[in-house]
Amino acid sequence: MDQERFHMADIRRKRPSERRAVAVGELLAGAVGFAAIIGRHLPKGDAIAMAEVAGIQGAKQASVLMPLCHPLNLEFVDVRCVPVADRHAIRVYCETGLTARTGVEMEALAGASAALLTLYDLTKPVEPALGIGGVRLLFKEGGKKGVWIHPEGMSEEERTHYRPAFTPRLDGVVATVITLSDRAHSGGYDDCSGPIAGDVLRALGAQVGSRLLPDGIAPLAAALREEAQAGTRLVLCTGGTGFGPRDLAPEALAQVVTREIPGLAELFRSASSAHTPLAWLSRAAAGLVGDETLVICLPGSPEAVTQGMTIISPLLAHALAMVRGESHP
Repeated sequence: MDQERFHMADIRRKRPSERRAVAVGELLAGAVGFAAIIGRHLPKGDAIAMAEVAGIQGAKQASVLMPLCHPLNLEFVDVRCVPVADRHAIRVYCETGLTARTGVEMEALAGASAALLTLYDLTKPVEPALGIGGVRLLFKEGGKKGVWIHPEGMSEEERTHYRPAFTPRLDGVVATVITLSDRAHSGGYDDCSGPIAGDVLRALGAQVGSRLLPDGIAPLAAALREEAQAGTRLVLCTGGTGFGPRDLAPEALAQVVTREIPGLAELFRSASSAHTPLAWLSRAAAGLVGDETLVICLPGSPEAVTQGMTIISPLLAHALAMVRGESHP
């Protein structure tokens, strides 16, 4: 067997996160078949009830049907069969969810497909001219990419029922990304980490500025005071959280912090440790400077910043609302 022709994805270094997927498809049953399904008088029995059971079974068997699909211990499966009278169709939804290192879209697709095939099997005795169509992933969420919605979009009913968990936005929030690096400050190399953090914040609607500072306590402490005085609501620092003699970002924050927020740093280390045990060596830190400026110090590597932004982004809007005493979920 030529191993280079295919391989199972190695997910051992990925960080577990809450994952959810919803797949959809339709049985085109025709007038006769549709009436028999809805009336629940098919020769083999209640097609909708059986399809919902079959969909759950299909989702659980995805890795058996697809050799390179990771076996997953699903924590939730729900199958809905929704009649669409004007087209004599049964629209089938399969929702799957769990906390894992990989997504559950194939399980959702397998569940929807199994339910549709079961509807077909039970309906064909009264209407052989059946069709199955439109099977696709409606949306998925979790992991580094967050929420993905199929380009065909979702109806208002679908959005209301499933409520995709978009990262809360930061529209209008003034933020600054500060990169700490002697070499980058002197022109020795281009800063890659700061732009990553900035792009994430801009995508969430924040107004983002940037600063590039040398390592050490004094430059960062002075910059944090300036940002607080200017009314900046969020400052993300990259670099200076290691063990090197010039890695002093936590010490700089300690000089100006008014309230520490240890939970954010603990969350970063704990969640990142699923990706690499080196996360436990990070001295990431967080706190308030002045009354309203939230400061978070992350490691300086692009990979760590990418991981860190994935981990903390869902909490930022809530945290900023708490700082101002505003209402929050």
